[in-house]
Amino acid sequence: MSITVVVAQRAKEVTIKNSQLQLTWAKDADKQYQLTSLILNKGGGQKIALPIAKHQRTVLYSSAKPASDPVTLKDQQGRVILFPDTQYRYVTPIWKQATSPVSMNVAGEVYTYGSQLANQKDDGVDFRQENKNYRISESWILDKEYPNDICVVMTMEAKVAGYYAMATPSLTVGNPDDFQWGVIPGMFQGSKINPDFVRAYAYGHGIPDRPVVVRERTTSTLASLLTLASGVTVATIAEPGLARDPWPKDKRRNDLWQLGLSMMNRQGELTPTLYYPVLGEEGSYMQPGEKRTFSFRYTIQNNDWYSTLHHVINDVYHFDDFLKLKQTEKSLSDRIYRMYGYLLDEHTSKWNTQIYENKKIGAQDYLGGVYGSDKDAMKNSDYGAMWMLGKLTGDQKLLGERLPQAADFKMMQQQRTGDFFLGAAAGQYYLYKSKRFAEEWGPYSEPIGTTYYMMMDMGNIFLFESHRVELKKEIRAAADWLLSRMKNNGQWEVAYDNKSAEPIFTDIEDLRPTFYGLYVAYKVLNEEKYRQAAIKGADWYIENAVRRGWFLGVCGDTRFAPDFATIQAVQALLDIYDLTGDTRYRKAAHRLAQFYVTSIYTYPIPSQIEKTVNGISRKDWEISQVGLSFEHGGTIGSANHHGPILLASHAGLFVRLFAETGDSLFVDMARAATWGRDAFVDETTGVASYYWDAMNRGAGPFPHHAWWQIGWIMDYLLSEATLRTQGKVVFPRGFITPKVGPHQSYGHAPGRIFGQQVDLVLRKEMISLDNPQIEYITARSTDQKQLYVILLNNSMLQQMVDIDGQLIREATARRRITVLNAQGKTMDNEEGATKIILPPVGAGIVRIDL
Repeated sequence: MSITVVVAQRAKEVTIKNSQLQLTWAKDADKQYQLTSLILNKGGGQKIALPIAKHQRTVLYSSAKPASDPVTLKDQQGRVILFPDTQYRYVTPIWKQATSPVSMNVAGEVYTYGSQLANQKDDGVDFRQENKNYRISESWILDKEYPNDICVVMTMEAKVAGYYAMATPSLTVGNPDDFQWGVIPGMFQGSKINPDFVRAYAYGHGIPDRPVVVRERTTSTLASLLTLASGVTVATIAEPGLARDPWPKDKRRNDLWQLGLSMMNRQGELTPTLYYPVLGEEGSYMQPGEKRTFSFRYTIQNNDWYSTLHHVINDVYHFDDFLKLKQTEKSLSDRIYRMYGYLLDEHTSKWNTQIYENKKIGAQDYLGGVYGSDKDAMKNSDYGAMWMLGKLTGDQKLLGERLPQAADFKMMQQQRTGDFFLGAAAGQYYLYKSKRFAEEWGPYSEPIGTTYYMMMDMGNIFLFESHRVELKKEIRAAADWLLSRMKNNGQWEVAYDNKSAEPIFTDIEDLRPTFYGLYVAYKVLNEEKYRQAAIKGADWYIENAVRRGWFLGVCGDTRFAPDFATIQAVQALLDIYDLTGDTRYRKAAHRLAQFYVTSIYTYPIPSQIEKTVNGISRKDWEISQVGLSFEHGGTIGSANHHGPILLASHAGLFVRLFAETGDSLFVDMARAATWGRDAFVDETTGVASYYWDAMNRGAGPFPHHAWWQIGWIMDYLLSEATLRTQGKVVFPRGFITPKVGPHQSYGHAPGRIFGQQVDLVLRKEMISLDNPQIEYITARSTDQKQLYVILLNNSMLQQMVDIDGQLIREATARRRITVLNAQGKTMDNEEGATKIILPPVGAGIVRIDL
């Protein structure tokens, strides 16, 4: 890539340019260089001159460490903002951090400056500047590999002791009243400046109306991106290694703040900005003579924000290389069998039965906090996974005891008296000491709670037990309650107070897939009123959530900060697309999935560096956050304290989205989340910890999490099987599960393997493998004549696996075994009948004649 540096006569101007970009600096009245022109080649002979920032270079300085107490916030009318409500003990301390003077970008003295020309080079230009406090130099180079990128290195030397922060120079600016999109991944996004500061800053609903500086700990990709009205996207990107490492050596360091990100410069111009070091934080204090180096890049592209983000994730942070490092110690298939044992064990499963209204109801003890509980809460999580495991194993303890008790728990969970709440969910939890159902975070009822704990759960039971006529009655009652609470425009309230039945949380909208409950009602009851209502609800959601990029979560403990309900809505919209054939819903689902990519960590770049976890040596890649998603991020989410979660409910859907869109980021992220996560899995039970910072503590006080894990793993594996065989291995999916994401149940209906109708089965004693990189799924033909073993190579390398087990040995001896490749053609195995070579990320199928 040819790069040209042009120096005008007597150096009044300096220009660097290549095939895509041209930047020109000229001397101002003070004989300092300021950027005066930035031109992008849009292609097809078209060039565009981008608007130039007025305030270009900024340094912050403070002689004393800035205060940490939160500033007083006021709204547009001058009224003091009080947020959050006092009961939100998890949210309050991090909101205080997020509204400190440094976070609000009001701390320190502001130095703005131009620069003197220091040096012209063949591939760039250097500038320098100094004042009484510091010396600073800049090196600008147009990237040879990526011609739309500009690489900059700033070096500051302190002349006076104190705290310093360098800001990235502002290049181009957006019109606050007219830009296409702005996003700091994981924090906030939108096409408008939102004057409602809490909605923007706490919930990510649009761009805050002030130049806040956010932490990297819940920024999923270290870039600030702005798409101008012209369609040009400019992003300012931290070079890898600049931000904090969440586990630098032997413990988590979520307290570190090394990089700040903003959508505005200090002067309030709309322009992607980074700060390093962060004023008052680690590395910002300098004695005279000390230096700091700040490396970053700009990318300026005639693309939308998502295409530009793709470049940042794969080309700058090399996300697509992560899978090459992964080595699995225990397969996901093995985890399913271990969790199966864990969940059936009387002690470890913490199964609890109680008599409620003459019914023996069963659920697992929940040892976390629940409103009004006395350590007596019970809960079931994934009814689809429960009934799936019962069907696939034929286990009589499940079928004869646990599932009937769980079904009665579900029947009793519905409001069966009163007028306003008749048919609604009574609450997620049963409190056996006070003999009542309750919600986790207060005495209120959410319409989406009825979608979850009535419609989805009962719908999944019905798929497996369609003969149960009482289920239809309960589903109808719940669906009619949802219908009665839906507004004429297709919207629902977030929640109602249980005593007054008045709406609460009226400052936020129900930007969640509540409409999916009526989709379930239509699929079960086949009545047109439910179909039309589901469509109306989906239409409202597309217009108010997807179009704006505004979402709401389902976790009451963080006051509904956006969470996995967002990716759940992707599957819900795809189901509406299947229902209607209207491509609007598919298009909206794909756009929504792109938004969810910003809930997945893409830094720091995983490596082979040795670290220590609870006295155990681990490679950095083994404990990496990369590829893991938030429970909820942003300024108030749990990721601030705990990091991401290991519960990858989105993985199967991401595989399916890759098949639909061809976007490799989806399938790479699915595999990054799921492969080689042994460092987080309890060896005995096979249960992964929920939060990243817990490492391998297993389920802890949340035994019901194991059901979710069985559910998402099956969804992921079967989605991979379909992808890798180009649809020749396929199984019908059930309804979405509450509430952690979009994974769905299987086993309620036969699938097909190369045209043969088959039923999924789980029998641990039938098959064993000698290679943990290989996953396996078993299915039996509906005529009982063949057993199929679907093999998946979850590795970027070719793998050999030797299949063993009594059934395999008998079939081999009788020459009743055939090995097929992903296209269904017979494979030649020179190593022996049961030794199979699978290509990287490949599939194979073993057919056994019974």
